[in-house]
Amino acid sequence: MSKMFDHVVAEVLGLQVRLMACQARLAENTDSEALHDLRTTVRRLRSLLRPLRGLPGVDHLENAAKAIGDMTTPLRDREVLAEQLFQRDMGAAAQRRLAGEGEVFASVAASPQMYKLLAVLDAFPGFLRAIERQKLVPDLGKRIEKRLDKQWKKIVEAVHEPDHDRHRLRLLIKRARYGAEAYPKLSRIGKSMRSELKNAQDDLGHWHDLLQWLTQAEKQADLAPLVAQWQEQRQEAERKADKTVARLLKHIDER
Repeated sequence: MSKMFDHVVAEVLGLQVRLMACQARLAENTDSEALHDLRTTVRRLRSLLRPLRGLPGVDHLENAAKAIGDMTTPLRDREVLAEQLFQRDMGAAAQRRLAGEGEVFASVAASPQMYKLLAVLDAFPGFLRAIERQKLVPDLGKRIEKRLDKQWKKIVEAVHEPDHDRHRLRLLIKRARYGAEAYPKLSRIGKSMRSELKNAQDDLGHWHDLLQWLTQAEKQADLAPLVAQWQEQRQEAERKADKTVARLLKHIDER
């Protein structure tokens, strides 16, 4: 196999091992980071696959990975809110949101979505080898490089849109960061750019968390005492995120 096909297969196998480890941790409820690690691993898989769209088997695997993300998003949101409540000395409210966590984790580990993802992932390297043997993609590296460049352009376009959507921008930055990590030799970014990507993702993530909590507070009465603080923090988080994104934009222009 070519070096780039070798790279993709090696990444897929590594992510498969990590997913199986996350599944085992969830099944046994061994630690509090299992769900987060599962979601991060799935996100890395989707970032690896995004530049490969259009190749046989990719859409099927992407859909299986997306199903895990969709299933676990509300569970992770609940975890993050509980962490915030513990920090605010609202332990009882936090515990209510974590009630039955072990059973929930076990259900994720044994879910049809999890087994489908692992099954499709197990077959995927075979699709890649068939693609190379049949020479369906003459230069996989160039294909990936072009699509990674498009991700940077989308970030720039999103920032310059009037009243740009910070939530969409957060997702674009996340994709660009994980895409660069999936294909380090093709992304051509240094340590400084990687740091700016992480900072922008973190700051926009904090803003998004506050927005989520305020939305939940509209329906959950025990969150009412925190609304005023969260509103103030959201405004500050918005300002900070905008400054961080502006710095990132300069780094992108200098690429």
